Amino acid sequence: MNEYYDINAKYSRLTSDFKARESRPLIGITSTFNDAQSQLNQVYYTSIVRAGGVPYIIPPFDMTDSAGWADDILSHLDGIVFSGGGDVNPLYFDQQPIRDLHAVATERDEMELLLARRAAHLQLPILGICRGIQVMNVAYGGTVLQDIYAQGDNVWVKHSQNAPRFASSHTVELSPDSLIASIYGKQELAVNSFHHQAVGELAPGFRVTARSADGVIEAMESTEHKPILGVQWHPECLGNTWDTPGNVFTWIVDEAKLFQRTKCVHHSVLSLDSHCDTPMFFGKDIDFGRRDPLLKMDLFKMWEGRLDAVIMVAYLKQKERDEQSLLAATAKADALLDGIEQMVGKHSDAVSIAYTPDDLYRNKQLGKKSIMLGIENGYAIGKELSNVARFRQRGIVYMTLCHNGDNDICDSAKGNNEHGGVSAFGEQVINEMNRVGMMVDLSHAGDKSFYDAMEISSTPIVCTHSSSRALCGHPRNLTDEQLRALAKSGGVAQVNIYCDFLRDNGSEANVLDAINHLNHMVDVMGIEHVGIGSDFDGGGGVPGLNDASELISFTRHLLLQRYSKADLRLFWGENFLRVMRQAQAVAQ
Repeated sequence: MNEYYDINAKYSRLTSDFKARESRPLIGITSTFNDAQSQLNQVYYTSIVRAGGVPYIIPPFDMTDSAGWADDILSHLDGIVFSGGGDVNPLYFDQQPIRDLHAVATERDEMELLLARRAAHLQLPILGICRGIQVMNVAYGGTVLQDIYAQGDNVWVKHSQNAPRFASSHTVELSPDSLIASIYGKQELAVNSFHHQAVGELAPGFRVTARSADGVIEAMESTEHKPILGVQWHPECLGNTWDTPGNVFTWIVDEAKLFQRTKCVHHSVLSLDSHCDTPMFFGKDIDFGRRDPLLKMDLFKMWEGRLDAVIMVAYLKQKERDEQSLLAATAKADALLDGIEQMVGKHSDAVSIAYTPDDLYRNKQLGKKSIMLGIENGYAIGKELSNVARFRQRGIVYMTLCHNGDNDICDSAKGNNEHGGVSAFGEQVINEMNRVGMMVDLSHAGDKSFYDAMEISSTPIVCTHSSSRALCGHPRNLTDEQLRALAKSGGVAQVNIYCDFLRDNGSEANVLDAINHLNHMVDVMGIEHVGIGSDFDGGGGVPGLNDASELISFTRHLLLQRYSKADLRLFWGENFLRVMRQAQAVAQ
C-alpha cells in the first residue's frame, strides 16, 4: 500500500509510545454564519493547534430557550476565542442603528453575548478578535462605535473593511505596563485592519491598552488581573506564513493550560470558605438558588467558583447588654440559624448542612455543596452558659467570641478594654466550648483577649477571617507575634478579603493584595496554619476576588506563584478541618 494512504501504519505511530501527559487544553472558537452555513476561517483553528491547543468550533444557534446550553458548552472548555465577523446590533447596547451600520450578525449576537458573560463568570480565559473585542465590550456593559468614521473623533487612519488581512496596515501603541505589551515584548506593533466598527464606551472593569495613531481603541484587557484580552486587529493572519499563529494564541493556550490545572485542583481538593455573612440578607427577597445580584455567596457562584463548602454565620451586631437585649440576641441567633436551615432545605438536591469534616467530603463525593453553621459574636449566648451546649447541638462548629464592641465574654479590637482581655465569664465560656467541641474564633478580639483565650483554651484556636497587621495596620488584623503564637499552638488564621483589612487605603485593594497577605502569613506561620475566610456578604470582596465565583481565580493566582497542589489542599480546607477535628474529638 502507498505509505501516504497507509492508515494502519499511521495509527501504529500514534500508539507506539505511551507517555503520561497532561491533555491539551480545549479552546472554543465562535464561528460565522453565511448562506445557512456555519463557517470559520482556517487560520483561527490552525493557530490554536500550532499553539498547543485543541480547537472546538462553536456554531451559532439560539440558546435563549434552552436552559443550561451555555454552561454545558463552557464547562467543557479551558478557554474561548470570540472570532471576527459581521456588525454587532446596536439595539443590544441601547442605541438605534445609524445609516452607516452594515449587516448585523443576527444569528451570532445574542448567543455570543450570553457566552461572553457566562465565560467571564466561570473565570475562563477569553480572547476577543475584531468583532470579538466588540462582543466582549458589549457583554460586559460597554458600547460599540457603529461606524468609526461617522461616530469617532478625528479618525484619519484608514481602518478598511476591505483591507488585505495578511499584511500590516498601520501601527498601534501598546501601554507599557499592559498584558498585551508583555505578550509582544514591545510598545509599538504593526497590525492589520479589517473593520469599520470599534469599541466605544469601555465596559467597567477594563482598560484600554492599545490605540491607533488616531485614537481608535485597538486592545482592551481586564483591570482585575483576569485572563481576558481583546484586540481589534486579526493576529491569526499576521506572521511569516498565513498559518503562523500570533503570540496571543500562545497566550490563550498557556492560560487555558493553567485553567485546566486550576480546575483539576478544585476537582480533587476540598475547598472551604470559613466565614460568610449571607444570612445578613435574609428578609431582602434573595434567592440562594439563582445567581442573585444581591449576594456574593449563592449556589450559582459556589458552582462557578468550584467552592465546595462555606461556613455561614448568624451575625449579631453588638448592642445593649441588659436582660431583655440579651434574650433578644439569643432569639435572633436562633432565627438566623432557622433561616439557614430553611434555605438549605429548599435546595436540598444541591446543598446540605454539614456538621463534621467527614460530612464535607461525603457531600463532595455526592456532587453537593455544603454549608456549616457558625455564630459571629458570643453576644448570642447572653449570660447563659448552657446556650453554648445548646448551640453546639444545633450544629455550630465555631463561635466568634466578640464583634465590634466589648461584650460579657471579652474585649473587642474595637472596644473599650472593659475587662482587660477575657472576663471571668469568658473563661467559663471558652472552657465550655472546649468541652462540647466548638471551635474558639478570635477574629475581632482585642490583643489581650487573643492571648488570654489562647492560654485558656485546651484546643487550638482559629481566626476565621483575619489578615496581617504588618501589611495593613487595622487593629482587626493579626500581628506577626500573634501569627507565630497561633501557629505554635496549632491554630489557623484565615485570610480576610475585606478591602480595609488588605490595604491602608482600602479603595485601592485588589486580589493581589489578598495574595500578598496570604504569602506573608505563610512566611510567618507556615502553610499548615493559613486558610481563607472571605467575609462575603459581610463586606468582603475586592476587584478580582469579589464573590464566590472568583475563588477559582484565587487558586489560579496561587498556582502562578510558589504553591503546589499539596499546599493548596492544606490552604483550601485541611488546615482548618484539622483544628475542627481536634475540637470535635475532645467532645466525643
